[in-house]
Amino acid sequence: MQISIQRKDKSLELPRYETAGAVGFDLVTREDTLIEPGQIGLVPGNVIVKVPEGYSLLIVPRSSLPGKKGLVCPHSIGIIDEDYSGPDDEIFVQVQNITKVPVTVLRGERIAQGLFVKTEKAVWVEVEELVAESRGGFGSTGV
Repeated sequence: MQISIQRKDKSLELPRYETAGAVGFDLVTREDTLIEPGQIGLVPGNVIVKVPEGYSLLIVPRSSLPGKKGLVCPHSIGIIDEDYSGPDDEIFVQVQNITKVPVTVLRGERIAQGLFVKTEKAVWVEVEELVAESRGGFGSTGV
């Protein structure tokens, strides 16, 4: 699949898949970003991506982010829509500092990865009642 991409800073590398079996590509941060303790910050991902029709681009934290940097993504996952590809639509990674000290994300670090996912839009068909056996409500599996 060929994807149109624009780098904000061309001196930084394009996102890349780190191994032959990787399904997510690593985003490279564009500038140093300081996040104060307990605060939420936006880290620039350096790219604008034209997501193909019928797909979405998921932005997810790298699994090492909490352990190495003390950062988590408060929204868990970012969704980049097909129409988010204008000149000001750089991908940002939202992070929260869960430590008691300021954390700096350095230019060129890899803190998140992207994953293209095929998507479809639902066509709702409203019914009076859904007929199925009840599972017992929210959180009922594994009880």
